[in-house]
Amino acid sequence: MNICLLGNNLTNLVLANILIKKKINVDIVSQNPRSTLKNTVRTIAISSKNYKYLKDNINGLDSIGWPTKKIRIYSDKSKSSELFEFKNYSDNNFYLIKYIELYNLSKKNKSLKFIKLKNYNLDTLKNRNYNLIINSEQNNQITKKYFQSKILKNYKSLSHTAIINHKKTDNKIAAQIFTNSGPLAFLPLSDKETSIVFSNNSMNLINKKKLFQLVDKYNTKYKINKISDVESFGIKFLVLRNYFFKNILSFGDLIHRVHPLAGQGFNMTIRDIKSLISILDKNIKLGIYDGEIIAQMFQEKNKHINFMYGIGIDSINTFFMVDNKLKNKLSEPLFRLLRGNKFLNNYATFFSN
Repeated sequence: MNICLLGNNLTNLVLANILIKKKINVDIVSQNPRSTLKNTVRTIAISSKNYKYLKDNINGLDSIGWPTKKIRIYSDKSKSSELFEFKNYSDNNFYLIKYIELYNLSKKNKSLKFIKLKNYNLDTLKNRNYNLIINSEQNNQITKKYFQSKILKNYKSLSHTAIINHKKTDNKIAAQIFTNSGPLAFLPLSDKETSIVFSNNSMNLINKKKLFQLVDKYNTKYKINKISDVESFGIKFLVLRNYFFKNILSFGDLIHRVHPLAGQGFNMTIRDIKSLISILDKNIKLGIYDGEIIAQMFQEKNKHINFMYGIGIDSINTFFMVDNKLKNKLSEPLFRLLRGNKFLNNYATFFSN
């Protein structure tokens, strides 16, 4: 089976590693196939289950993931006492990875094939006889022509991320604080580094000095030595209405984007990868190599799940925005109920994973 991946990005690099391990012929097609990712302070939270899956398919992954045992939730009102604690008694809650490290690690596979095609379109790709074309590139002609119908919510907010360097500490507990200005997360990267993600409720850019002042206000644990430069990006909720056109399947950020407060963006992509691999395995076993059938099966299996999951994350953000305005009159009784009910507690922890 011949598969084409459009775009030299992290989603396609991870997917290509897994497809190659399945002995499937894969080409990564882009206009700049050997371009290198600029240094970035972005990080990725990967659930324990998804981390194990990637570790089985990408050599060396266990050298770059930092485990987190618990996630503690705070409000602006209860900065010193958590509202709730998510923990997995049998495993770590999630692993945090620097985006640039996972990107570079995924690129090391010597079996990866990169092809440069300038201004390619559907006819160009047809001539190369691919069974399935997977498109996760934002700005090519195929995306602009066939994949523009979407459900879109612009939060009119910016997410700001940086890395703080601090004195060595036991750093296995993440914190999410729902401040009056938006959610602020402390995500452990090592015993000396922690990722900061702040999603403010406005389009105002925050520089290093202002972010440090915010971190200092809510920090109760770290003795900070320095803070990195700040990266900012707009926050949107997006779901594509149709995932495929003929044998072209859109993938990754093209089909869903969610609010970063839950750290689920790339986790959703990994779950999509696992689902796609399962569909490919079943069809190849039956001798079915029709990319349009495979793309349609993927949409039927995953579109409604991704939509509901995205809506769920959007609802969490809305809940805490309203809760802050009501001075936590909603969250305090809700989390008391969760703490007091073992079933609800376990379900909440399961959902957070």
